[in-house]
Amino acid sequence: MDVAARVAQYEEILRRFASGVRAGQLYSRDHPLVTRSVEGLLAALKPLLHGAPSLAVGIVGGQFVVADTPLPRASAAMGELIRRLKEQEIERIAFDRGITAEEALAFILAVGAAGARAPGEPWTFPHIRVGRITADERRNDGVASDMAAIRQLYSGAVTTARDVWESAAVEGRPELPAAVQAIDGLADAVSQNRTAVMALTAMRNYDNYTFTHMVNVSILTMGQARALGIEGRLLREFGLSALMHDIGKVRTPKEILNKPEKLTDEEFAIMRRHTVDGAEILRRTPEMPILAPVVAFEHHLRLDGSGYPLGVRRDALNLGTMLCSIADVYDAMRSQRGYQEAFATDRILAVLERNDGRQFDQHLVRRFVQLLGIYPAGTLVKLTTGEIAVVTGIHAPDPYRPRVRVIVGPDGTRLDLPQDRNLFETTAADAPAIVSPLDPAAYAIDPLAYLQDR
Repeated sequence: MDVAARVAQYEEILRRFASGVRAGQLYSRDHPLVTRSVEGLLAALKPLLHGAPSLAVGIVGGQFVVADTPLPRASAAMGELIRRLKEQEIERIAFDRGITAEEALAFILAVGAAGARAPGEPWTFPHIRVGRITADERRNDGVASDMAAIRQLYSGAVTTARDVWESAAVEGRPELPAAVQAIDGLADAVSQNRTAVMALTAMRNYDNYTFTHMVNVSILTMGQARALGIEGRLLREFGLSALMHDIGKVRTPKEILNKPEKLTDEEFAIMRRHTVDGAEILRRTPEMPILAPVVAFEHHLRLDGSGYPLGVRRDALNLGTMLCSIADVYDAMRSQRGYQEAFATDRILAVLERNDGRQFDQHLVRRFVQLLGIYPAGTLVKLTTGEIAVVTGIHAPDPYRPRVRVIVGPDGTRLDLPQDRNLFETTAADAPAIVSPLDPAAYAIDPLAYLQDR
């Protein structure tokens, strides 16, 4: 069976499950709609359980992963099912061979009956196993750390960013429900596997710069916030506000927004209006968190009063603004565009650290350096030994000496068994060190594949 057919089968199982939960909330247990949903679920499961003893369904951020296969971005109905499962602390469901209609019906009704179960009360179904994803699974190769799922989550968020942008341009306000759903998934991914999801922001698609930049700034903002201990609803508000930070550019003339050369002074004056326009758009969007228009208005202001909107000065900037500003500058400088070559990370961080803290809060910049490192996780690097390695983890006390996974030997041959090495464990003069980052495309290497089984 090809991948498309398998994904279609998985989606059918989830559709039947979701429709059963909805029908069970509205009708009696013997109503025809409930019965048809149960029968459809069993019919969809039957061919898959014929070839395997069990089928596992997991939740990664805001999407389903079935049998280690990440499914496309969830619909509104699937998003509602995910929300309900999370409320009941369900992260994994395993349907075992031998499942009966009675079991399936009882499980569907139990999932739909919000608040009917006591916290921690066990689920007792002979052929349906329900539980949470363990800490070990999150760290190793369990469903929550599946790089393919995180890639799919990121791709879906970029698509959502495009939809948000287009709705703001056409209707005058961004499509908030889709944005909230995307942020829910990204926030969970940042909390569960921050290294992997932040590494993904370095995999550039320059044709979609506007939308990847929106998502990258959101991820990098939430990564900083999570490192400061921020979580839950506030973490999501930081992420949503960062996703929307440039939304005012929908009112910027396209010939200026997409100009490949450096802007003239007159054009830059028009470009600067996006902060005011963004704040106005977000302020008029119902149910938009109050933080979002603040960040849109302030994200180009600096602590020393420079930046824009011109003539605006704050005694203090909002924390969400400061985290978003650091993420915005970092992602913009590392991106290659028509008028700008991508800068190396060390040069970008030097820009953030300049002026002795007059523009950016140096405490937050130092935390950002510790979080990201001079060589961020997922960077392909060459060592002084001649070996090629992928950075897999940051050593905060010395960001120049991260943890790496050597994948190519000094003779240029690919290693059958990659070797993990902590560059910070020895400081001898002849100890291996990083010479420079490398372009993965030139070596036909996917660095992110080496983060999956850390």
